[in-house]
Amino acid sequence: MFKIFRITTFYPRVVRGLDIFFIIVRFGFINWLSSNSLLIRFVPKRYRHNGTVQTLPERMRTVIEDLGPTFIKFGQILADRPDIVSDRLRMELKKLQSKAEGYDDNQAIELIEEQLGGPIDQFFLDFDRQNIAAASIGQVYKGTLKSGDKVVIKIQRPNIEGKIKLDLHILKYFAGQLVDEFPGFQAVDIIGVVEEFGNTFIQELNYLNEASNAMRFASMLKHLPYCKVPKVYIELSTPTLLILEDVTGIAPDDRRLLIANGYDPKLIAEEGTTILLEMIFKHGFFHADPHPGNLFILSGNRIALIDFGMTGTLKPAHLEFLAGFTLGLSTNNAEIITDSLLTLCGKKYFNDKESLQFSIHDMLSRFNPFSYEKINFSQLLNECVRIILQYELKLPGSIYILLKALATIEKFGYNLDPDISLADIVKPYAEKLIREKYSAKGIASSLYDMIRDYGALFRDFPSEINEILYRFKNGKLIHEIQLTDKAQVTRSIKHFGSIIAMTVIIGFMLAGSIFMNIHGHNSTMTTLMFGISLFFSLWLLLRLAFRVGY
Repeated sequence: MFKIFRITTFYPRVVRGLDIFFIIVRFGFINWLSSNSLLIRFVPKRYRHNGTVQTLPERMRTVIEDLGPTFIKFGQILADRPDIVSDRLRMELKKLQSKAEGYDDNQAIELIEEQLGGPIDQFFLDFDRQNIAAASIGQVYKGTLKSGDKVVIKIQRPNIEGKIKLDLHILKYFAGQLVDEFPGFQAVDIIGVVEEFGNTFIQELNYLNEASNAMRFASMLKHLPYCKVPKVYIELSTPTLLILEDVTGIAPDDRRLLIANGYDPKLIAEEGTTILLEMIFKHGFFHADPHPGNLFILSGNRIALIDFGMTGTLKPAHLEFLAGFTLGLSTNNAEIITDSLLTLCGKKYFNDKESLQFSIHDMLSRFNPFSYEKINFSQLLNECVRIILQYELKLPGSIYILLKALATIEKFGYNLDPDISLADIVKPYAEKLIREKYSAKGIASSLYDMIRDYGALFRDFPSEINEILYRFKNGKLIHEIQLTDKAQVTRSIKHFGSIIAMTVIIGFMLAGSIFMNIHGHNSTMTTLMFGISLFFSLWLLLRLAFRVGY
């Protein structure tokens, strides 16, 4: 069956593909010029900084900016992944800003009317036809509904989904090429990172997902009087149109302005930090980008959250890690922190645990001069991640989102109150999690899970054995084995084979001599054979018991 492409969709793909191709070729050409001392003077001014040619990380940031919004957003994700890119490149990627240019306002209004199913005047008392912000995905307007409610309107760019899906396809292709050319990238699962990013980005394209996140946060945080989550007008919203309550306030990154307007920066810092920790420890669902641009300070020192496109979800194991890390940090116990890190990595047994624990202990020693309350919590978490990566252990991708959120909120709090301690605020949440885990209810739940697992094991064991035997009998039992050290494996197989052969020979000698002695064929030869075989049997048992030669 032939796959038919309409020319209207095929042509943009070709154009975009060629655009990306020429940007990559230009990047390669600039790299070649930069590495040649005779030709370096021909490098364009755009790739120079204060008269000096840009470094490779700087050129990579520049080419990502040229590639457009999808690649910029992916670069921003990589900036928080020390397991994938070097520190120098991450510092450059952190500079990426999605400075999208707005598109025609009249075209945007036509799209809004199309999604609403009628003219603007039918739904709004007032509508500002000049956009107030433009992003890579959409454009934002302000208006007043017929009910008198002031709202912000987010409308998605035309045909953006097709462009982003094409870019994601190309990104995945590049990731595959990287793995083929540099097998080391398999260890960090770069293809998996691209796929995870793609799934998250595609979800952001559906504004109803953002609407759902906003309503979920409103329900989660309704018990906090100092937290404001904008109302969602879900009856007017669609997958490409989102209408939210307009919240207007002061950005929290200007401490002097807050004080001048009668606000309490210290209280705002503490309450803002508490909001994020409530999300993380109580609900395991949090705002993944709580920077000052997504926060507004309202009257009464209330904090309003906006932009719910990026969120993070934590599993119970992630929360146990945070609790264990906090407890270990507060008691200066490297063993507790090591155990929590290995649990997070899914490692029940780790050969280098002792060495890892020593590295954690060494890290804690460097922070010993500081009291617990003065410790930079997010910095210590990042130090632990660096150590884990040195031991080639893998961390869940969601942990990096969590680290970014914690670092952002810690910086937010410190800018408003230099004396604030995130570690001190986290501690009660961690202690509560540990109390719940070791409470009677928590222990009973763990025992129930264990009994249920063993029950399932005993129930399924006979049928699984029957299936294995059936497959073996029919020659369909296949098991894939990957050998990393073929020489060592060959030696082990030979060693194992010799032990099997020796066991069989000694076994026959021992059994034969016993049989002959029992049935009356007793002689000096049979007695000698019995003695020799008994001696070698004991020797073989001792050899196996003490694993000689392994």
